[in-house]
Amino acid sequence: SCNDPFTWTRCKNDQMRATILHAARDIRLDDVSDPQLHDDGDAIVRVVASCVCGSDLWPYRGINKVNEPQRIGHEFVGIVEQVGSSVSTLKVGDFVIAPFMFSDNTCALCVRGVHTSCVQGGFWGFADHKGHPVDGGQGEVVRVPVADGTLVATPSQPSQELIPHLLTLSDVFPTGHHAAVSAGVTAGSTVAVVGDGAVGLSAILAAKRLGAGKVVAMSRHEDRQRLATEFGADEVVAERGKEGAAAVRGIFDGIGADFVLECVGTADSMR
Repeated sequence: SCNDPFTWTRCKNDQMRATILHAARDIRLDDVSDPQLHDDGDAIVRVVASCVCGSDLWPYRGINKVNEPQRIGHEFVGIVEQVGSSVSTLKVGDFVIAPFMFSDNTCALCVRGVHTSCVQGGFWGFADHKGHPVDGGQGEVVRVPVADGTLVATPSQPSQELIPHLLTLSDVFPTGHHAAVSAGVTAGSTVAVVGDGAVGLSAILAAKRLGAGKVVAMSRHEDRQRLATEFGADEVVAERGKEGAAAVRGIFDGIGADFVLECVGTADSMR
């Protein structure tokens, strides 16, 4: 059935489709070749759901230059269709969550928690360390290198209603949680969250889960302000720049927050 992602299959002669960014503001749904297993540790995953990330917008808007057509997308969940002979933690039919990059989870850097510097790691849409192509997450099927270290299988097949919630675990919620943990948020502390996108909203949830006493959300969008409040923000600051900083200091007795979580990822937000 085309309406059920758990049983959906393409017709025999159908070409696989994936999003391709050809140039700034030029994104297309193109026919592409089906991914193949290249290494014994690979898996092939049929995508059930994927996200558009704020960082996808940087090359789309021309902030990051696009020199040639490239696959995009790095947040997805799906069903395992094939596994290489050395894959031991996954089986065909598993529902899996893919993080925003692939890594072996065993090298010295992964063991230290720096998976983004994994010696076998890399990013979706680019070649792996052996030069084999890796699909983007906004496509119908994805080849996953070092699958044992990358994919996380759920204990059972989730319901349709649960899929969007699991999808947040591919990037945005762990990123917001990472911000809160890296900052060192403690019980009873004060926190300011810069950014009201999915990562910023997740950081508010994370700060509250870690016991923050007061959280200020910096947000200019009314719909996101409502979500921020629902997720635990105690106050909202809509101003930006020096005015925004002054407003946050004013809330916290003129000295500012104990911890600041930068959840946009640009130089402007960091400043």
